[in-house]
Amino acid sequence: MEHTIQEVARLAGVTSRTLRHYDQLGLVAPSSVGAGGIRRYDADALVRLQRVLLLRELGLGLPAIAEVLAGETRDVHALRAHRAWLEQERERLARQLTSVEATIDALEGGEEPMAEQMFDGFDHTQYRDEVTERWGADAYARSDAWWRGKSADEKREWRQQLEALSADWIAAAASGVAPDSAAAQELARRHVAWLAGIPGTPGALKEYVTGLGDMYVADPRFAAHYGGAAGATFVRDALSAYARARL
Repeated sequence: MEHTIQEVARLAGVTSRTLRHYDQLGLVAPSSVGAGGIRRYDADALVRLQRVLLLRELGLGLPAIAEVLAGETRDVHALRAHRAWLEQERERLARQLTSVEATIDALEGGEEPMAEQMFDGFDHTQYRDEVTERWGADAYARSDAWWRGKSADEKREWRQQLEALSADWIAAAASGVAPDSAAAQELARRHVAWLAGIPGTPGALKEYVTGLGDMYVADPRFAAHYGGAAGATFVRDALSAYARARL
């Protein structure tokens, strides 16, 4: 069964012009073009479009999306990675929603919101198991205590630094520079300096950095910070090159 371009645009919430643009870029091609140039899309084309839209939700630009699609030829495998990330996001957002609702109920009832409930879904403990398994309970405990000891302003500033670093990684990956280029290696230096500032960072920094790079690629939750699998792979390779040369 095929759908016309107008039907697909309506179902996907995009414009016909966007779909034609995706075709020009080689992202999503129609399965057939009929009389009068009417474009039609079959199930395979719709799956491809779904993947493109999911990657856009992760913040990737169109050139980066093209790289991801070129590197991942198995739709089912890629969609499973997307699903894992979406499930994590759904759980986190559900916790945040519950937290906000509890705050609203307390304020409307003339009560003081409970601090223990107000920030559920905003914490960083989702990575506790991975950190503990790889680097030990002491490493996690020290970094956790360091984080909880920060003021709200300090946490906000730290998050902004992380967001800026992630954005710069995504931009560098999309630009097409090599992982061992000067630009990528400067980002790797910044990344390692950022890691070294967190208490609990293992002394074997070279192994720690390369291990983190592998984790960024393997876990969709981490990869999402760098625009998906392609971006995470770029970060891993850049960190690995930096670790070999400098650590």
